[in-house]
Amino acid sequence: MIRPFALSFPGRRLVAALSVLLSLSAATTAWAEEPEWRTATALGGEPRYAADFAHFDYVNPDAPKGGEARFGVEGNFDSTNLFLGTKGTPAAAVASAYESLFTSSLDEVDISATYPLLAEAMRYPSDFAWAEYRLDPRARWQDGEPVTVDDVIWSFDTLKEIYPLFTNYYNHVVKAEPAGERTVRFIFDAPGNRELPHILGQLYVLPKHWWQGKDESGKPRNIRETTLEAPLGSGPYKVTAVDVGRRVTLVRDPDYWGATLPVVIGTNNFDRLIYDYYVDPTVLMEAFKADKYDFRSERSAKMWATGYDFPAKNEGKVVTMTFPRNASGVMQALVPNLRLSKYQDARVRRALNLAFDYETLKRTVFFDLYDRIDSFYFGTELAARNLPSPDELALLEPLRDKLPPAVFTTPYANPVGGTPEAVRENLRQAVALFAEAGWTIRDGKMRNAKGEPFRIEYLTFSSLDERYVAPFAKSLGRIGIDLDYRLVDDAQYLNRTRSFDFDMTVDVWGQSLSPGNEQREMWGSKAADLPGSRNTAGIKDAAVDALIEKVIYAENREALVTATRALDRVLLAGNYVIPLFYSKNSFYAYWKRFGHPETLPKYSVGFPDVWWYDPAVASAAGLSR
Repeated sequence: MIRPFALSFPGRRLVAALSVLLSLSAATTAWAEEPEWRTATALGGEPRYAADFAHFDYVNPDAPKGGEARFGVEGNFDSTNLFLGTKGTPAAAVASAYESLFTSSLDEVDISATYPLLAEAMRYPSDFAWAEYRLDPRARWQDGEPVTVDDVIWSFDTLKEIYPLFTNYYNHVVKAEPAGERTVRFIFDAPGNRELPHILGQLYVLPKHWWQGKDESGKPRNIRETTLEAPLGSGPYKVTAVDVGRRVTLVRDPDYWGATLPVVIGTNNFDRLIYDYYVDPTVLMEAFKADKYDFRSERSAKMWATGYDFPAKNEGKVVTMTFPRNASGVMQALVPNLRLSKYQDARVRRALNLAFDYETLKRTVFFDLYDRIDSFYFGTELAARNLPSPDELALLEPLRDKLPPAVFTTPYANPVGGTPEAVRENLRQAVALFAEAGWTIRDGKMRNAKGEPFRIEYLTFSSLDERYVAPFAKSLGRIGIDLDYRLVDDAQYLNRTRSFDFDMTVDVWGQSLSPGNEQREMWGSKAADLPGSRNTAGIKDAAVDALIEKVIYAENREALVTATRALDRVLLAGNYVIPLFYSKNSFYAYWKRFGHPETLPKYSVGFPDVWWYDPAVASAAGLSR
């Protein structure tokens, strides 16, 4: 954030002292204020659900309980500790064991409104200088122990220390302290950040007594290390079995403390959740066709277009569905590592984009199912459009000397290929940009003044990437650049990308419709050198940092949209990544064993949360169990 004064400025002591007095006066006013307790919090407008709501509109409150839901997961795991950003390959399947202070619905804009879960209420003053959450007295861990204020404080302090996401997300939360027997207060380093009270509700709460205890062998547990022990949580599902790298099994807790909460009614309808892990995506698909798991999210356009012509699908035992992506935006891109000198010139990065012929891929590989991404907030109203609006210019003009001129004169556009003529012209432009940056083709290779060749090692854990990386490598070869495709296992990939030990890779940044503090971790300069952060590219840009603060401190929805579009415009002008592709729809397939509410929530397909096992449907389809 931008502080109101700086003690290091010579000759400013009087101004600094006055600023301190003003800050203290504001703080005194804030502490004197007694804000009302809230049973919902919203970033914009009013929450959809009133304080006395019985259940979310999209659930079946009388949904039957029973049966199981089986999932196939690509990859493997070597830890059940989800909260280490720099160690191990965690099993995301165990997440259902944990809960946060508040939770969101699936029919409101992303996390714009949240409702009580572990906490029964929250409050904050009008200047957003602090926030308090009051725990539900019924909240219990799965061993029967109560969830305490001490658990919340320990979770906050520990996760902020060891988990890069929370380190950045809660950067301006300076302290968590008791404010009563069941109340925890979070104190901020400055007022005005209207998102902080809201997003603290997303804090995962962990059992301090369990993590500071001993496992069955008598060995002290350590949250800073990997583990394969089934974790203890407060959630509706208990982890009952962990088969390292292969399977995680969760069982619905019959004594779950929150079963009658309005946010829970009609959910958690399966007795068991089973997650099987498959290293190879081809084997994963074959396992689905063989009825080894129930529900599949399809991310291959080719597979969606050609891979579902098999007997069970043709007999009606397998159902396919398309669901619109209403909940979020996205940037999926090839990511050059800006920490390497060869990528630090924006002309080089733009030249690499010129060599990427998306239009041919769309026709030949993606079956016209995907669109080329042209925004870091693709698919949302937050995406930059045309030239800057007057409101955007008000944010951009003070940064003009730090910005490429194109920000003000030329809307961002990806190169367009698709024909031999267009591809040749793009490659000519790429060679010219390389030349401007000091790289020329000699002896058939792109070389710098020292004669060193421009080579790229593309790092991935998924063989599916080859469908678009191989054509890219061929195109680069035409201008003297060799691209080596390096396929490694999950653990090696995570270790290398967390420590930024890569040349080029692919990454996906999902974006909520209410961006805020997480933008620092994605694009902020401080995060560029923080191992495990989401600033994979290594962006260090003062203008980006300044605009992130404008996003975080936006006072209303209109200001948020304006600031995010300005930020998007600057990120695009930096040519930091090579945008890939995305579909505005999600594609799913499932075995016909389930029921679900007639109207699914607007922002999620809701599986397994609001679905249930239906033996009559399964029997009619000729399916056992």
